[in-house]
Amino acid sequence: MHGTLFLTLTVQTAVHVSTGHLALGSDVGVKGIPVLKTMTTTPNGRLKIQGSSLKGAIRAMYEAITNSTLAVITSRYKNQIPPERHPCRNKEQLCPASRVFGALNWQGLVEFRDAIATRAGSGGGSLPPLYRPRPDQCRAYFQKENGKVIGRKFYYTHRKALQGSSRGTPTQQAIQNMVFKTRIHFKNLTPAELGTLLTVLGQDPKHPMLLKVGGGKPVGLGSLQVTLDKIERPGNLKDRYSRYDLPEADILEGERLQAFVQEQIQAAQGYILPEQLRQLATILSPTALREPPPGVY
Repeated sequence: MHGTLFLTLTVQTAVHVSTGHLALGSDVGVKGIPVLKTMTTTPNGRLKIQGSSLKGAIRAMYEAITNSTLAVITSRYKNQIPPERHPCRNKEQLCPASRVFGALNWQGLVEFRDAIATRAGSGGGSLPPLYRPRPDQCRAYFQKENGKVIGRKFYYTHRKALQGSSRGTPTQQAIQNMVFKTRIHFKNLTPAELGTLLTVLGQDPKHPMLLKVGGGKPVGLGSLQVTLDKIERPGNLKDRYSRYDLPEADILEGERLQAFVQEQIQAAQGYILPEQLRQLATILSPTALREPPPGVY
C-alpha cells in the first residue's frame, strides 16, 4: 500500500523542541523574557516541529506495541538489554519497526515531513531543572533476578505542563491549542503495518493516545493530539499520471476515510501485542490525565 497521511497536530500541553541555540526574546517575538532557548521556525515566523522528532516519538511507540527491537542502545547498558532487543543489523531479518522506519542498510518505508504551525507566533515559559535518568542509583530500572532492564520507558500525559520558577531554563514554546500541519508518506506497507501506524497515531477509538515530543516530558510538556484529515492513496496509477488533478477515488475523507482506517486497524489484530497496547494507551491517554509532579522548581 502506498499513499500520504495528512495530519493536524493540536498542542495539548506546551511543546518545546530545542534547537540548542539562545536568542533574545524580542528577536523571536516572546515578550518579557530577555534570553531563551529557541525552537526552529520558518522564514515567516511559524514554529516548526522537525520530522525527525515526530519519527522518533512514533517509532518508539510502534516498537513498544509490536515484537520489535530498540532502534538505539547505549554501550554502557548494552549487557542489560536482552539480546533479542538489540538493534537489527541484517536487512534480511528485520523486526516490524525496523522494516517500517529503517535500520542499518535499510531505508524504511515511511517519510516524515516537518510539522508547520498554521500561524506565526509563539509563547515563552520556564523549563524546570531536569536531570538525566540514573539507573545505577535507582535499581527499579532492572529486574532483580537477572539484572536485565524491566521494559521500555514512557512518560504519562498530564493535565497541564509544569512551568519552572526563576531557576528554570527560559524556552520558546508552542502554546496550548496551537495547531500544526504535517504529512507522512508511506510506501509498500502491508495493511497490518499501516493499521499499526494508524493505531500509534491515536486513530483506534478503543485505544486513543497522545504523542509526546520534545523536552520537558517528565513534567507534562510535549503532548500532541493527532487528527487524520485525509489520506491520498493512488488507485489507478495510469489514470493518476495522465491528468493534472488527482482522481476523486484517490482521496479518502469523511466516512470513506473512517471505514478505510478501521479496516487497516482490524488487519493489525494479531500483529499488535494487545497487552503492550493496553499499557501504552493507559500511559498516553488523552482523558486519564495526571497532575504535574509536586516539588519546588
